[in-house]
Amino acid sequence: MRHIISILIENEAGALSRVAGLFSARGYNIESLSVAPTEDASLSRMTLVTRGSEEIVEQITKQLNKLVDVVKLLDLTEGAHIEREMMLIKVRASSGSERDEVKRLSDIFRGNIIDVSRTSYVIELTGDSNKLDSFIQALGEITILETVRCGSMGIARGEKSLHL
Repeated sequence: MRHIISILIENEAGALSRVAGLFSARGYNIESLSVAPTEDASLSRMTLVTRGSEEIVEQITKQLNKLVDVVKLLDLTEGAHIEREMMLIKVRASSGSERDEVKRLSDIFRGNIIDVSRTSYVIELTGDSNKLDSFIQALGEITILETVRCGSMGIARGEKSLHL
């Protein structure tokens, strides 16, 4: 099962390395990882996506909690949450029909064309992983020149939150 683990971690050199090291030492895979400072300059929020059984994820969270740098963590998949990922995708759009089709698909998926050249478009798209994957599939025969995805970010819905 896919799990989104949100971690408050001390904003210090080596903290990210210790978390990644914990995963590699135990043979666990990180599907995506996103880290940025919080409103408190001494803390960063890390959103980590991994796959595993309930037992494996329980083991991961126990090991993460033992790390000195980890202040608090929350498995967002245990409750209602909002998940978003951003993608920048460059596609070939050299003919009028290609340009029209890319524009149409971008509008359907609520994407923004953020760069236009004579032969290509760059589209910014935000949503859950399934939406981004669906957009790529919908492009069909349109040539993808480059794709960049930031990885998932998540936040709990309602009153539940990850704070000190």
